Amino acid sequence: MNMTNIPFGTTDWENVEKVEHKGESGSAFWRTKQCGSIRVRMVEYTAGYKADHWCQKGHILLCLEGELYTELKNGEVHVLQAGMSYEVADETMAHRSYTPSGAKLFIVD
Repeated sequence: MNMTNIPFGTTDWENVEKVEHKGESGSAFWRTKQCGSIRVRMVEYTAGYKADHWCQKGHILLCLEGELYTELKNGEVHVLQAGMSYEVADETMAHRSYTPSGAKLFIVD
């Protein structure tokens, strides 16, 4: 990640448009800000959300609320609770997320 050409700014996430992305089950609601080549998102998963694909993109993900399960293609499952994060590089470990109870995340990729 090369963070260049990003002027100082603040974001009131409540004023960023919320876009629904349906999963295999449930929905993810993204509020997205593009900062040069860096995408920054506030994401809310509904209870019962499960991703509809295996993701290969790198992320830095912080769980703000709820509980998030991240399944790796090798079968490992990692659980994040509020205040926990995960970090993964592009093209290193296919992953997908789900949440029985819902979650709110801050994601940089």
